[in-house]
Amino acid sequence: MKITVFNEWDHVPKAEYEGEKNVVLAWDGEYRKGDVIEFSGLVPGKFYVVKVDAAVGTSLVLVDQETVDFVVPFYEKKTSYNPLAFFGNRHVVTIREAEDYEVKGYRNIALNPFDQHEVSGVYPHASANVETRGEAVFAARNAIDGCIATLSHGEWPYESWGINRQDDAEFTLDFGREVDFDKIVLYTRADFPHDNWWVEATFTFSDGSSEVVKMDKKVAEPHVFHIEKKNIKWIKLGKLIKADDPSPFPALTQIEVYGTEAGEN
Repeated sequence: MKITVFNEWDHVPKAEYEGEKNVVLAWDGEYRKGDVIEFSGLVPGKFYVVKVDAAVGTSLVLVDQETVDFVVPFYEKKTSYNPLAFFGNRHVVTIREAEDYEVKGYRNIALNPFDQHEVSGVYPHASANVETRGEAVFAARNAIDGCIATLSHGEWPYESWGINRQDDAEFTLDFGREVDFDKIVLYTRADFPHDNWWVEATFTFSDGSSEVVKMDKKVAEPHVFHIEKKNIKWIKLGKLIKADDPSPFPALTQIEVYGTEAGEN
């Protein structure tokens, strides 16, 4: 495996390091707009543990391609990240093969701070049919980045999935393989009175089944649903019904799905 930092304009490496199962790239220098962190030499179908920056959470991900490029965010695109991320002149980027116990254990299988809006092939991956004004702070990926601050909206740590007042808004969580789970947790944004909230939503699953859930309380705490499913590749969250409230702005701060790889529980 190899980690390389380069600028997309000239592809001249700023820093690089190569190893077998555990690669740690520590380098001095500043990121510039257009920089890319490339992870190469990966084995499609394997799980990896990735930490793209010291100020970004660790991700356990499944990849289906040999090379994954992470575009370093700048300006508006960086507003959904910790301001310390990708900042300064000393950086550490790591990737290693995941251990069996990490992959097979019971965990939040939705979590992926490494997820990117434009990039597929790394799972779990979040997407949606609408994101408020196309802004980074309202992108679908925010709902699986591990940040659960619900009491405001906008820049980190209050990034969320925003639906742009669209009644048919739908969020998709793609696991990239079959998983089993027994609990789904939703953190709905609670910046009251700016925000509205949903009183009802529908989960649709890749096996063709669906589940209607109620969220009839105006709270900042998470909504916990004990839903047991097996061999599921993706979840869609839709048919979102707002509360009878003057605000037109409900949003999803975070979704957590607790389970294992298919057949492990």
